[in-house]
Amino acid sequence: MSLAVPPEPLGVGIRIPPNMGADEFERQWAHFLASFGFPGPDPALWAPDQGGRVWTARLQPEAFARLCPGFDTLSLAQHLTHWPDIKPGDELLREVWLALLCAPQRIDFDSIEDLESHLRVRCHIARAAEKTALAFKTTAAAERPEAFWHHQDEVGFLLQPEADLVDALTAATQPEHTGRLYDFSCYRASEYVILLGLAQEARTSSIEMYQRLQATARQRCIKSGLFHEVFLIEYGSTDSPIPARYYVPGDRVWFKNPDEASSNAEGYEGSWVIYMGGGLFSNFWKRDRPFTLNDKALEIFHWRDGLYLDEAAEPQINEHIVEAQVAATQADPAQHQQVLARMSRYRDPAGVYQEGGCMDSSREFPRPLKRISLD
Repeated sequence: MSLAVPPEPLGVGIRIPPNMGADEFERQWAHFLASFGFPGPDPALWAPDQGGRVWTARLQPEAFARLCPGFDTLSLAQHLTHWPDIKPGDELLREVWLALLCAPQRIDFDSIEDLESHLRVRCHIARAAEKTALAFKTTAAAERPEAFWHHQDEVGFLLQPEADLVDALTAATQPEHTGRLYDFSCYRASEYVILLGLAQEARTSSIEMYQRLQATARQRCIKSGLFHEVFLIEYGSTDSPIPARYYVPGDRVWFKNPDEASSNAEGYEGSWVIYMGGGLFSNFWKRDRPFTLNDKALEIFHWRDGLYLDEAAEPQINEHIVEAQVAATQADPAQHQQVLARMSRYRDPAGVYQEGGCMDSSREFPRPLKRISLD
């Protein structure tokens, strides 16, 4: 599949609440934009839509070409550092906002408050991913910090009765709080990081939702497909793919292993990561060595070279061989380019291993808090 790129960004849409006049909305909108510290004219185009009750915002063509050419947001943070006279502030928040303004498919919000909450959640997730350090384990992990979690057969890990959810998720994923690393698969780790970001926002902006999140975590473990359905929105599809270099901090991203043989090794079917901004993706196992997009593509490509069968004839991956092969490819410009060209293709469908690369056609990001159903 070719890397289809739309001609221009569609950005975000914000509904004007039914009880709010257009003038009041414009005042809120102007105040919201001023908080990002840009000098002079706003870098977004915005205009009424759908009878004036939905407003859209997207990057102007000049800003789009300068900051996110071809929907490539991986260098957005670097470009922003050279923006003249920009005021000091929360650089990650600003990066999230500018990345949303160049969204290739419009992302809609019910109000400016919902948009602001979404920005904060994404920042929480990106920062939590940066701090996360875990032990890699592909089978069901048997341990979490006992002060916060207890395990129930056929259910999973549940929050202790008196434990705080934010503290519990932090303790499980950030070793500074417990002095040890806990076992996770990359998929389960991404769920904890995303839930932590949502819980942090709920604890400060919606105590009722926070209490519901805690109560649910004490009664059942929302994970895997159900986690996706409850907490996430999938953005893009095979028929309408997201450009391969478009990422917003806080996105959850899947990179497929396009080699059928090595994908049979448990845990090496692909890799779930969080985009942290600044061109970097989470590395939960070596957090001091986050991945660039090229790093991740090379690692996944060379999983095939580390494949072996253990004493039980089960496929395993020798990470030392993988690291050596990655280094060799990085030192060979022609081979490096050849591997990246192959891996930069969109992935084949599930169960298919033909000419596809590792790139997914979609991203996942958290639902607005008020749209999360825990019933």
